Amino acid sequence: MAARSQRIAVVVPTFNAGALWGAWLAAMKGQTCVPDVVLVIDSGSSDDTVLLARQHGFTVREIEQRHFDHGGTRQSGVDALADIDIVCFLTQDAILADADALALLVRCFDDDHVGVACGRQLPRHGANAIEAHARLFNYSAVSAVRRFADRERLGLRAAFCSNSFAAYRRSALEAVGGFPRNVIFGEDMWVAARILKAGWSLCYCAEASVVHSHGYTASQEFSRYFDIGVFHATEHWLIEDFGRVSGEGARFLRSEIKYLLPRAPWLIPLMLWRTLLKLTAYRLGLLSRHFPNGINRRLSMNKNYWRRMDKAE
Repeated sequence: MAARSQRIAVVVPTFNAGALWGAWLAAMKGQTCVPDVVLVIDSGSSDDTVLLARQHGFTVREIEQRHFDHGGTRQSGVDALADIDIVCFLTQDAILADADALALLVRCFDDDHVGVACGRQLPRHGANAIEAHARLFNYSAVSAVRRFADRERLGLRAAFCSNSFAAYRRSALEAVGGFPRNVIFGEDMWVAARILKAGWSLCYCAEASVVHSHGYTASQEFSRYFDIGVFHATEHWLIEDFGRVSGEGARFLRSEIKYLLPRAPWLIPLMLWRTLLKLTAYRLGLLSRHFPNGINRRLSMNKNYWRRMDKAE
């Protein structure tokens, strides 16, 4: 565990956290590494999210839903925690897998070169084979430390990071200007890439894990990949500075077929169809600048982004 001379905070944005929230709160209260602050930033929940957070003794900041922004809202949490050295982020549906999860992630910062750390994400109970494979492929059981030079072999994957379970050294975050405001998606990869470029390391800690996966519908998956395409199109410096992940899509597809064949071969046609759907959505996202914002808003998962774009015009 990091020395307690380092002050640690956990920040979690919430909106109608629902049935999983009780498990999230219990897992956080059971950590061997007790954070100095747990800050819940709630954007207009109508269920018991805020009430339960306060009952557990956590700090709650309430904002209007229309003001939520993936990067800006998280940065507002960092700004509100001026005396914190390490800021950890979770999402409301990412359940710490065991009592040492937070301690193991924070321990990464014992290395003074580490500016950002992220943990492993495990498939939720009841996940089908397609959903489970996505987590097992993207979140290896082997820990690794990545640097800017690793882009030569990993491309953009060198900056892979997820704020579903990630932590940042405050000084590293401040050195790159903090989280971006008004990006559609990927504020975690955006800032991790900047931190790598600034000379810090990124630690992937497979021993620190959360249970977190999504059973997206086809429509939700389409919208998610459309937003990824928009992100890569608008933040083109990421591809310019890191390069594409050469052959990653083909490698994922081969791995998925190999995983499904002995477990759920009947899902392979669905998987192939959804792969085509994701590719189409991503390509449309890359071309989004040519579409009216009204069309983009319909295709996107992040509707607020396009509403703000309408107001900016």
